[in-house]
Amino acid sequence: MTKRTGPTNYQLQQLLQELEPKVHESTFWRKVVTDLKKPTRQRRVVNVYKIDKYARDGETILVPGKVLSVGNLNKKVDVAALTFSAEAKEKINQAQGRALSITELFKQNPDGKKVRILG
Repeated sequence: MTKRTGPTNYQLQQLLQELEPKVHESTFWRKVVTDLKKPTRQRRVVNVYKIDKYARDGETILVPGKVLSVGNLNKKVDVAALTFSAEAKEKINQAQGRALSITELFKQNPDGKKVRILG
């Protein structure tokens, strides 16, 4: 029996297939894909207070992992992540920001310009 490699989540597999053509052109998307291919236990987990601490107002942040709800967000920030907790999504929306999936960010900004990876 062969050992599985790579993620087994179907949605994540589809996302990686979408991003694969950009890996050869963009170092930004290459970094995102390498982070997403890591095992679940090694993926990034970022709390809302860290987004508030490191992001600038009006900036777009990408978290190649999960966003959790510890802390408060006082800045208008667009956050793209693999998954969000329900409370974290609510806090981002209350601060007039947007909670996006990585697929939505890729469709809006295929070059990855002016996006910061956090985590």
